[in-house]
Parts: sequence; C-alpha cells; structure tokens
Amino acid sequence: MLNVRYLPLYILFLCVPIGFMWSLSQPLWGVLVLAIGMIGSAVGLLDVRQSKRAVLKNYPVVARFRYLFESFRPEIRQYLLESDHDEVPYSREQRTLVYRRAKNIEGLRPFGTLKNVHQIGHEWINHSIAPTKVDDAHFRVRIGGSACSKPYDCSVLNISGMSYGALSPNAIEALNRGAKQGNFAHTTGEGAISAHHKKYGGDLIWQIGSGYFGCRDSAGQFDAQKFETTAASDQVKMIELKLSQGAKPGHGGILLAAKVTQSIAETRGVPMDEDCVSPAQHSAFGTPIELLQFIDQLRTLSNGKPVGMKLCVGHPWEFFAIAKAMQETGIRPDFITIDGSEGGTGAAPVEFADHMGAPLREGLMLVHNSLVGLNMRQEVKLIVSGKLISAFDIARVFALGADACNMARGFMFSIGCLQAQACHTGHCPTGVATQDPGRYRALDVEHKYKRVASFHGNTLKALKESVTASGLTHPSQFTPHHLMIRVTSREVRSAASQYQWLKPKELLTDGTTHPAFVKFWSKSCASTFSFIDDDQNNKVVRFQSTG
Repeated sequence: MLNVRYLPLYILFLCVPIGFMWSLSQPLWGVLVLAIGMIGSAVGLLDVRQSKRAVLKNYPVVARFRYLFESFRPEIRQYLLESDHDEVPYSREQRTLVYRRAKNIEGLRPFGTLKNVHQIGHEWINHSIAPTKVDDAHFRVRIGGSACSKPYDCSVLNISGMSYGALSPNAIEALNRGAKQGNFAHTTGEGAISAHHKKYGGDLIWQIGSGYFGCRDSAGQFDAQKFETTAASDQVKMIELKLSQGAKPGHGGILLAAKVTQSIAETRGVPMDEDCVSPAQHSAFGTPIELLQFIDQLRTLSNGKPVGMKLCVGHPWEFFAIAKAMQETGIRPDFITIDGSEGGTGAAPVEFADHMGAPLREGLMLVHNSLVGLNMRQEVKLIVSGKLISAFDIARVFALGADACNMARGFMFSIGCLQAQACHTGHCPTGVATQDPGRYRALDVEHKYKRVASFHGNTLKALKESVTASGLTHPSQFTPHHLMIRVTSREVRSAASQYQWLKPKELLTDGTTHPAFVKFWSKSCASTFSFIDDDQNNKVVRFQSTG
C-alpha cells in the first residue's frame, strides 16, 4: 500500500522516465524534468535513509522546504510577519533555545535583549557584585519526610508526566534513556510503566491517576497487590498520585478503543476492544483525610519510598482542607507537584485549556503559604510544572517557593517536536506523539536520547550561571527578594513586597490578613472537600495544633 506521506517522492520517481521520454521530442523541457526527477529522487532517498531528523524521514523532499523557509525566516518574519515572540503556546525564540541546547550549540545572543525591559510585567533576577563559584551544575534536592525510609535525591529538573499512549514507544525510550544518561528522573504519566520505560533503566517517578493503570483490578479499582509488586522495582524512585493536571483539571480523559494497541492494553491492564477511561474523580478516597490515608498506604506498600500528589489548584478551600487534614492526621505527603493551568501536553477542550484552573504562580504561592502558615513547609517538598523552558523560568519559581521543577514540552522539543499541535490526531510529523509505526520509527532513539541529556545538562549549566551571578550556591537559596517585577512604568517591586506571604505558624496563632485565607480558610474542613458555609462572617478561625 502506497504511503501518502511519500507521494511527492513517488512523483519525482515518475519524473525520471517521463523526462527521458520527453527529451526525445522536446530536449530542453525533457532534460529539465529528467534533472528535477533525478536530483529530487536522490535527495528523497537520502532523507528516508537518514535518522537524525524525523520530520525529513516522514516527509522526504517536502520537509526540505520547511528548512529552507527556516533559513530565511528571521528576514521574512522581521519584514512581513510577526516577531520571534508572537507564536503561542511557545515562541520561536523559546523553541530555538531548546533546540540549540539539545544539540550542544552555543546559546549566546548578539546585540542585546529583544525584550522591552520597561514593559509592565517585565521580570528579572537581581545579581550580586560578589558572584560565587560553583563547580557542579547538577543541583539535587532530597525528597522524603520522616515517614519515608527510602528518600530520593532527585535533580532539580526532571521530565514531567507524559504517558505511553500519548507519546510513542520511541519517544518514551528516548526520554528515559536521556534521563539515565543525565542522571535525572522521568515521570511516567498516568498510563503506567511500560516495557519502553524499563528498557534503559532510567529513574522513574510512577504516576498513578484515577484509572489506576498498572495497579487496577478488572473493575478498575485500586489493586494493592499489583501496586506493591510494581513499586518494588529499583527503577521506581517515587510515586506521584495525580489528582488533576493543568491541561484539563477536573475533566478526566479517554483513549478511544481504536487507539488502544495490544502493548498499551497490556501496560495499562485494560481490554483492547474498549475505550480506556480515566475518570474525573478517584474511587480510592473521597475526603481529604482519606486522601492522606491512601498516600500513607502507598508509602507502606512501596516499602517507604517517597509518595506525593500532583494537582492543579482549583477551589482554595479544597487545598486548605487537605492542609488541615495533614495537620489533623499527622500524615504528610513527601512532595506536592503543582501543575499550572498553562501546562498541557495532553489535548483538552478549549474552555479547559484557556479558563480552568489556577496558573502556576498563583497555585504555587497558595500551597507554599498554606504549608508555611501551618509550620510544615520544611516537611513537604514542592515540585512545579507548567510552561517552564529556560533557566530563568526555573530561577523564578524557586524564588516563589519551589524545590524542584518538572518539564514536559521542553523535553518534547528536545526529541524533535516542532509544535505542529497535532498531538491528539495521531498524525504527529516527528513521531513524538503518535502510535503509527510508520511515523514513530523515524524518531531514532540513538540520536534523540543524547539531545534529551544535553538539553537537561545545558539548562542546568545556565541555571548555575544564574545562581552564581546572584551570589548563591544552590537554586534553593533564591527568595522572593531576588525576583523583581515592573508593576508600573515608574515602579518596580520585588516579589517579596508585590505579594503577601504568610509567616511560619501564622495559621496556628492569631490568624492572618491574607485575603485568600481570610475568605476561604474557615470554609474548609479536613473531613470534606465541600465548601463549609458556617456564617462566621469570613473571619479566620484559629487552627489549634494537635502537637
């Protein structure tokens, strides 16, 4: 069966005999068609046989025009179209940064910044007159509280959750092998741990969603025995219980039966001939206290490995209820992953992608403030994800309270994604987000895993330069005082003064004036996620410590 992606190449093949026959009667035109056919066929065959560029392998000859336009794109864009910063969700400047770091190409910029530094909202990190010196750029953070017997020293930058099924087998293998090479972690996504995750032995953060894929019974309920067996693997370093994701919080998901291959069905523990459904809500717990008890159960079943939860912050009182349950039960997750609503490797309804869930900055600060106010911030590490690309993006979230970062689309770019935005169609031109063997075979793991490791390493080198320029020795030392924000054309504030921050134990003593807590703290309860309307005139109720 003819592959339609190769149709231009087939036409060039036909040009050879047609040109030859035509040259007998019309030498000029015949020789021209013959030359086009021979040269084009040769170029197309070379494209099909090469392995470095998946889009050329999948679209021989035609993709050459893309690279030709890319060569002249700065001039075309500068004089005819938009600027380098206009494309969304990621600008050409951001994608180019990833591509260059993945390929170990220098990332210097001539002629100064392209940004308007006087524009309202512009941000920067304050530097020091006395920079420090740090030799090792591979910054790490220990995750695991007092209840954890097997803490994990993870990199401050890791791969965010992207499931096998959403990504191709080759993409999963390239990411995991790159994580192995670069000594950082690869989050599985809720689609369970596949053979492709295991092939190269890179560290895994096993993400468990509402479908309990990989640890479910025939009815779709959590199966403790299956979980215990899988969690015992030395490759599994942490377990992440996914409550929601930034792309479509509160929505759930579905993988249509037509897309459930035999390999995906075996990995997830679902039948091939049925839709694979991720419910919007978990069945293993129904209250904040039950949530924490489930986390404690997972930690016990995994023999003491770090267990945390991932969520996109929604109703403030719901997270406040979880925080109160942590205080009431004494159970702490080892980490909390906050996913901003600007995140989104998964396809989502427009309304969810654009208008559902809290952006990363607001979500991070609410969670951070809650834990600080209850004097338990030091016990729970905060990992963040949501449209992070550069070392500055990482430094900024560290200044706002993060302990580590996850990145999804940045690592997709590193293995060849070109933002075609066809992830949900199965027609990904680079073989990253597809289950079509004809497409994903073009993604050569031997080449791409090196780019994953290089992007990670070069990003951390850039982070190290930012850390030392600020007079620090570790990104965890960034504070809100380092992050500056232009709030008007004439006024600049640090994040420390721009936002309201809770002090340690502030929620355990006389209450707070922070507007979010004044409005919603008293409306939350450890025994329910529901809004509590107790007619207390929005006063903050003092929360007594059980310790």
